Parts: sequence; C-alpha cells; structure tokens
Amino acid sequence: MNKLMLLKRKGALPAQEIIDLHRRSYIKCTKPLEDSQIQPASMDLRLSKKCWEVEASFLPGHKTVKQKLSKLKKRAIDISTFKTLKRGKIYIIEIQEELSLPGNISAVANAKSSTGRLDILTRLISDNSSCFDRISKGYTGKVYVEIAPISFSIIIKEGIMLNQLRFHNEQKVITDRQLEKLNSKFNIVENVRQIDNGITISVNLESKEDEPIGFRAKKNCPAINLTKLNHYKVETFWEKLFSTKGYVTLVPGAFYILRSKEYITIPPQTAAEMVPYEVRMGEFRVHYAGFFDPGFGFISNIGGKRSKAVLEIRCHETPFILEDSQIIGKLIYETLASTPDSMYGEIIGSNYQGQTLKLSKHFENWQ
Repeated sequence: MNKLMLLKRKGALPAQEIIDLHRRSYIKCTKPLEDSQIQPASMDLRLSKKCWEVEASFLPGHKTVKQKLSKLKKRAIDISTFKTLKRGKIYIIEIQEELSLPGNISAVANAKSSTGRLDILTRLISDNSSCFDRISKGYTGKVYVEIAPISFSIIIKEGIMLNQLRFHNEQKVITDRQLEKLNSKFNIVENVRQIDNGITISVNLESKEDEPIGFRAKKNCPAINLTKLNHYKVETFWEKLFSTKGYVTLVPGAFYILRSKEYITIPPQTAAEMVPYEVRMGEFRVHYAGFFDPGFGFISNIGGKRSKAVLEIRCHETPFILEDSQIIGKLIYETLASTPDSMYGEIIGSNYQGQTLKLSKHFENWQ
C-alpha cells in the first residue's frame, strides 16, 4: 500500500487538497489538469480517446478491466473525434486521469448533474473491483467509466466530463443529532419532515395550471451532442407533465425529471449525497447524480440562491402512482477535512444554482 497522506482532519477532501493530490502525483493526468475539473469537494473526470462497445455490463472481480475487455468487447471506438453512442448499448471508456492514492485516501464516484438529467447510466470501474463507483484506499491504476445511454443517443468526444470523484480521508457522516443542530443554524432543508439516518426529501407535484410539474423523455429522439449548451428545443425531447390532482402515474420504462418539495442548502465544510429513501419501495429509481457540493443553495455564498433538488426518476416493471409530498429520497450529509477555498458556483459558475425545475444545460430554458 502507498504511504499515507498527512491531513489534520478526517472527512471528504476539499478542492485545495484535491489539487495537492495532483501536485504530489497521487493523481496523474495524460493532459494538463483543467481548472474546470476541480469542484469544491470533488473532481470531474475526463474521457480519453479509448472507447469500447461491450456485450454487457461487468465487474472485474479479481481481474483487470483490460483482461475483461479482451473477452467482452464487441469493437473498439476512437473518440478523439465526435462519435455517437447509441441508446440501449453499453460502452467502456478509459479515463484520462490515473490514480496512485495514498494508503489512507479512498474515493467514491457519481454521475455529474447534467449526465443524470440526460438518463445516461454512468458508473466508474477500477481494476480488481467487486463494486461500481468505489475506489479503495491506496488504489494504483487506471480507471474506466461504463456508459449506457438509456433515453437518448449521445454524441461525445475525448475530454468530455460525465462523472466525478469525491476523495475521503475516511468518510465522516454527520449524525442525526448533529443534523438537527446544523438545520437549526443554517435551515439546510426547509420544513424538515423527518431526520432518520439523513434528512428525508419529498417530491413536489403541485403547480399552477399553466406550469408543468415535470418532464417525461420522448421516444426516438435525435442524438444529443454533449458539447452543445442551451442548444436543443425542449419540445423535441421532452413532454411537459401537468397535474391538478396531486399525483402522477409513472409509466414502466419511462424517464422523468421532477423536483423536490424542499429547498436544500449545503453549508461550507459539508457535502451531501442523495440516496434512495427505501430500496424496498422497489418500483422506481431516484437520482442518478447524487453529489451536492458545499455552497449549493447557500444564500450567504457569493451568488448563492435557494435551490431545490432536481429528481431523476425511472419507473421499473409496473405503473406506480407517485403522490405530492411523497418521501422518495434522503440527503446524507458529511463533513469535509477542511473548508474549501471556494463554494459551489463561485469561480467557474454553475448551471444549477438557484434551480427549481430544470433540465440539463444542453436545452434551451423552457420558462
């Protein structure tokens, strides 16, 4: 195992300590690190030009990813120029960043917000791993991302960032008692209904008569070029959902964009992740992109605005009635090893600060 990295406190690493990991060659890049990759408590990962279409999703187990690819790849694809990844297909892409982590540093991956809102299943894979999106302490080697476009085909190229890593010097989850104190100080979740191993989040299906409660992805749409921002017409890809009944019936196989009832705040020196409220609810999946960085929705932050969580929902086998105010997720807060030098959206800006019901940044504003 690699030597330990000396840090004063436990917790998720803030931006300046992630940069220090790179400076000390614990994170190595085939191309110079970009400023836009570093978030307050995470790092965006860039696609390399090496891509493979594969027969099925897999985990390496006791093998390397390349050993598994030698048997499962259908074809190699060079994405140094734009290529289309088709919906319903599965691809593995090597990441430009390579890791040689200290013995006390681990990492967790998650899809970026825009990736989740496009219904792109995105999971990190590392050599000899038995689970997705987890990098063990002291890991040395390349990392890869599995990409499965579900609702829309996508056009990508080398350098695009679809997922992100959060590094930990041990994860320090904030207890329920600590959450109660944090909520009293910062009102981190407006009108909290329940604190039970995290703060519960409910869905908002109330709206004015002329305002949609959400969106449902249309079928057989054109491919979306992930480098084009504020470009696509909403009506080409999305059906607006209206309801005055206080509920919506989720259709099996359909993908929905909805919003939380609550406004959410992530204070400095904390980060959060959205997780399912109860996995045994079973009929739908909520939130592909679960990371919330310090400063999200934090009003005293420069440019901070009250923000809701956008919920990415996919229904499974049977139709399911989702009612207004139904609890569907939980926010798990954790502490950082130190306060980030900048908060969410302060330096490089953000497409999602102050959001209510918002599609990915690739679409024109529907409002």
